Amino acid sequence: MTEFKRYTVTAALPYANGPLHIGHIAGAYLPADTYVRYLRLKRREVVFVCGSDEYGAAITMRAKKEGITPRQIIDKYHTINKNAFERFGISFDIYHRTSEPIHTETSQNFFLKLHQQGLFEVQESEQYYDEQAQQFLADRYIVGTCPKCSNPKAYGDQCEKCGSSLSPLELINPVSTLSGTKPVLRTTKHWYLPMQQFEPWLREWIVHEKQHQWKPNVYGQCKSWIEQGLQPRSMTRDLDWGVPVPLPEAQGKVLYVWLDAPIGYISATKEWAKNNGKNWEDYWKRTDTKLVHFIGKDNIVFHCIIFPILLKAHGEFILPTDVPANEFLNLEGDKISTSRNWAVWLEEYMNDFPQRTDELRYVLTAISPETGDSEFTWRDFQARVNNELVAILGNFINRVWVLVHKYFEGKLPGSGTIHFSDQSLQQAVEHTFQMLQESLESYKFKQGLNILMDLVRDGNKYLTEGEPWKKIDSAPEQVADILNNCVLLAAHLAVYMQPYLPNTAVKLFQMLNISPNDCYWDAPIALNGGHQLSAPQLLFQKIEDAAIEQQIQKLEKNKLMHTAVAPFKEPITYEDFAKLDIRIATVVACQKVPKAKKLLQLTLDTGIDQRTVVSGIAEYFEPASLVGKQVLLVANLAPREMRGIVSQGMILTAQDRDGRLVLVSPEDLVMSGSQVS
Repeated sequence: MTEFKRYTVTAALPYANGPLHIGHIAGAYLPADTYVRYLRLKRREVVFVCGSDEYGAAITMRAKKEGITPRQIIDKYHTINKNAFERFGISFDIYHRTSEPIHTETSQNFFLKLHQQGLFEVQESEQYYDEQAQQFLADRYIVGTCPKCSNPKAYGDQCEKCGSSLSPLELINPVSTLSGTKPVLRTTKHWYLPMQQFEPWLREWIVHEKQHQWKPNVYGQCKSWIEQGLQPRSMTRDLDWGVPVPLPEAQGKVLYVWLDAPIGYISATKEWAKNNGKNWEDYWKRTDTKLVHFIGKDNIVFHCIIFPILLKAHGEFILPTDVPANEFLNLEGDKISTSRNWAVWLEEYMNDFPQRTDELRYVLTAISPETGDSEFTWRDFQARVNNELVAILGNFINRVWVLVHKYFEGKLPGSGTIHFSDQSLQQAVEHTFQMLQESLESYKFKQGLNILMDLVRDGNKYLTEGEPWKKIDSAPEQVADILNNCVLLAAHLAVYMQPYLPNTAVKLFQMLNISPNDCYWDAPIALNGGHQLSAPQLLFQKIEDAAIEQQIQKLEKNKLMHTAVAPFKEPITYEDFAKLDIRIATVVACQKVPKAKKLLQLTLDTGIDQRTVVSGIAEYFEPASLVGKQVLLVANLAPREMRGIVSQGMILTAQDRDGRLVLVSPEDLVMSGSQVS
């Protein structure tokens, strides 16, 4: 295994065009933070960089939607997201901005170096132009049907449903998002990266060298992309918001966002190094530095193929050692969608559940989409917090502390350095240390969390079987031994949980009356007899049903507000409508139609007569529940025989967002036979 002197860890630059949700956190930022916290505990030299991606079409689209300038958009969301990351405890060394002058300079110099090497191919090509908006369309300003999965809302650069990287010309039935019109093709000039020239190198580097190093989902997507054959890709765009192309003949053009955004990692490192007396080149140009990108699966191609090609072509930079990309996190049976407000927003979570960031860190790690899509539900969140954090981890620590204070006034009994006297418990700690370290080194954070919780279960089992509360009078020395073992185990837990539950670890160190600054990953924890423990405090509180129900109702309300409804039918005249005779009718009897799963036979009082109506609502209503209800009846519909029963009309229903039928009824009780007009 290669020994690295330092680590450069990046987390995907979030677009500064909207707030963060738990899908973002689970996909890139939480695993990156867990890894970096572990590296710091190992006393490794590491820089953890991120920042706002503030250029490109996504920003201008949001600005147009909100009716403000791109600068106002990026200032707004950079501040919101930076504060959210800080509140949640994502421990970046720097959270930078791609709109900073140092980034413009770094990106332009990078482009010029490649240009001077003759790398780019200058081509005239046809690109989509919106005649109504009078501008060329960036990839994200074009939507159409994905040629690979038939998603009708694929963007011009990527299909977010199947993850395929696209070009606008591949879209079926493209439409401009600016005007809603079909764009036309016009000729324009751009600077292209000839990716096909790097295919032989990529095959050697990825297909052979990274096959057993990168996660299967990452390697598989890269291999598939290479096998399809690489094509030239434009590195410039006709756009008025971005890093200007630093060439006289390229006025009005900007660098492609997937050229300038990854360079944002470099410019952020430069800024950090300048402020901390470091040499930024050590972190990007030395082969004894390990470069790790944490991203979501929709960014794999850009970080594993396009950016490495650019770094390789430049010639002075190291290449990524690992790209542990995660898959997508879904929410309550549906994909997270910012446009439909189907998300758990990070800022809202922290407002609704103050001082409970570790609970969310725990659950998102436990369900992490490391190798496949996973799902967050509020009920599962509640169950994991209450049944695992509260009932297992919190319960173990609380039991131990209460007993030590009850029997020994909070002081560790005995004298001298305390060691594990129980061999099985000591072996469990040693095994956990080894397996947890292997998991964290290989980005298997979910596995590591399970290993950590298994050690807590071992502690609970040891304490329960030891039964010190039964032995305090007859065998006080044995009780002292049991509790010393448990406190020593708790001290190891405090160290091991720091990458996962940093705030809880701080609480536990406070209860241990030990400074966390003295406890590194591989440093032995010294506890002596007579050491005074601080008073017990609950590490976690149960989450009540009411709090969860409130979150579920919030999502349901959002779903209702953003549910797509059927389009209107063709217009009719008033005379057509006037032909309908809609009456209020009262259900006087109701029964299921034999051998018909969907049909009910209703007897209706119309105020003039009683008539039979057959309706396909049996899946949604019990017959007895309808008796006495008032309904809307189309009374002059021609009779129709259904299953041998003549149906004399139709009752009106509506379909809710879940496809369930509901009755359309008057709000107040009215006389049967009343006309609806």
